Amino acid sequence: MSQESPKPPTSPTTKKDKGGWVMNTLTRRRDKSKKEVNELEDEGRNAIDGPTSPTKEISPDLFILEEGEERFMVEKNSNTDKKVIELCENLVEWINDVLADRRVVVKCIEEDLNDGQVLAMLVEKLAGIDLSSYTEVTQSVDMQKQKLGQLLDEINKLLALPLHGSQSWNVELIHTKHLPAILHLLVALARQYNCPFRIPNNVIINVVVVQKRDDMLRSKTVPEDITGNFNDKEPKAERDAFDTLFDHAPEKLVVVKKSLQGFVNKHLSKLDLQIDQLDKQFSDGVNFILLIGLLEGYFVPLHLFSMTPQNDDEKVTNVKLAMELVQDAGLQKPRIKPVDIVKGDLKSTLRVLYTLFTKYKNIK
Repeated sequence: MSQESPKPPTSPTTKKDKGGWVMNTLTRRRDKSKKEVNELEDEGRNAIDGPTSPTKEISPDLFILEEGEERFMVEKNSNTDKKVIELCENLVEWINDVLADRRVVVKCIEEDLNDGQVLAMLVEKLAGIDLSSYTEVTQSVDMQKQKLGQLLDEINKLLALPLHGSQSWNVELIHTKHLPAILHLLVALARQYNCPFRIPNNVIINVVVVQKRDDMLRSKTVPEDITGNFNDKEPKAERDAFDTLFDHAPEKLVVVKKSLQGFVNKHLSKLDLQIDQLDKQFSDGVNFILLIGLLEGYFVPLHLFSMTPQNDDEKVTNVKLAMELVQDAGLQKPRIKPVDIVKGDLKSTLRVLYTLFTKYKNIK
């Protein structure tokens, strides 16, 4: 039985004389082009199905929509706007401050609040109501949306909104991480519950609205004012005696400082501590913690705070713990930002000390 000799391998550039074959290189090029098209289509789908506040710019032309359907995306320049960044940072700090005892740390508003779990914890603490049924982890997207919808109904009631809720946010926008909708909601809560952190006025986010009409994609940019004249709507009562002292009566401020310094040293001297500079010697939070422990008659375990904090983060953590201890003592939380204490802001330090002084001034 004869054996056929193996055929020599065909060169990629070889083609039949009579046009029966096409070059393999052309086939590979067509495959590559088809792959690029598919990748481009996938990117467009991801732009729609994924977060609506992308960190990189995505062209509205990539959106794949049904007739009459519309999608939203944040214009790239808005993500880097200084006022938008300040608003997001201050809201994150406020949320983390409120939820400090839950050991919850929010880093990104869109990523951490879209499923409703952290949002429920926040509202639970702010309003003093039980929302534990909404704080449980839910993996199913449908269940997440259902619980989020119920939570938003509860929030709308707290904000005294009409039955249909707000036009600025809804389940779909919050769940798809639409930054303007989440910010609208948080700003409404900040106004309702007197957020002590600065909310800038007239924070504008440009939203690109893409809609398919007559089989064509049409887009327009709509500016959304997230905060309006937020600070103009704050009640005048937000200003306190220390604002007045600092602005109009510096001579009386000296007397107040001396009184509070005497109050502090009366108690901290039991630990052989002496305070000469109120702003600097309370900036790491340690003396606040020790003072509250002395006033309340308990020892704060050393593992709960940094006795010798090495950086600002550790100092802020100490100050936050001190504010929790103030509230545990039945006192209203002072209107301060922990970071201001760390920076040595005298007015903030005096507010905390005066809060303690009002309750413990007669204690020996």
